[in-house]
Amino acid sequence: MKSRIALIDYKAGNLTSVKKAFAALGADLAVPERPEELQHFAAVVVPGVGHFAATQALAGDWIDAIREGLAGGKPLLGICLGMQWLFEGSAEAPDCPGLGVLEGRCYKLTGDANGAVIKIPHVGWNALEFRRSDSIANGIAPESQVYYTHSFVAPITSDTVAVTEHGHPFAAIVQRGRVAGVQFHPEKSADVGLNVLRNFLGWLRER
Repeated sequence: MKSRIALIDYKAGNLTSVKKAFAALGADLAVPERPEELQHFAAVVVPGVGHFAATQALAGDWIDAIREGLAGGKPLLGICLGMQWLFEGSAEAPDCPGLGVLEGRCYKLTGDANGAVIKIPHVGWNALEFRRSDSIANGIAPESQVYYTHSFVAPITSDTVAVTEHGHPFAAIVQRGRVAGVQFHPEKSADVGLNVLRNFLGWLRER
């Protein structure tokens, strides 16, 4: 039981593809029904797509349980909307706070850059540009392609490991200690995405 990973379901996306990607790496995932169940899991994954307001479902007891796990050294990975939730909030739902373990607020991509029209939402493959190294990105080559589908992004801060440019650069991978997030979908990003998930699983062996 203690080696299982909690996949948080807050009704903001299809969990099946995330489960399949982790299963391909031999990971044991389960979806807890109540916040108090998180004490029985070794790590937490917060996936998600769609509107930031959906994260309101995690307010209160879920946030408390996740923060308690972080205080005990439990690894946490946010994917797409789940990564944005790691920050203090988002312009998409200004009254809905994020988890706040990373500083800054998320914002909407702009539709033009240097006079060129940029399609929003940003959907498809794009390259990673590394700003610094950290363990969640071990083994990933510069300019590796990953798959995106989103309109809002997280700010570039000292926690940013890699950026992607779509009109303007934005945070693509972030990490602070055992908290990490990826704006792209690793479950849809072939070997590069599996490498991210494999690195995350490696944190469990280090505990």
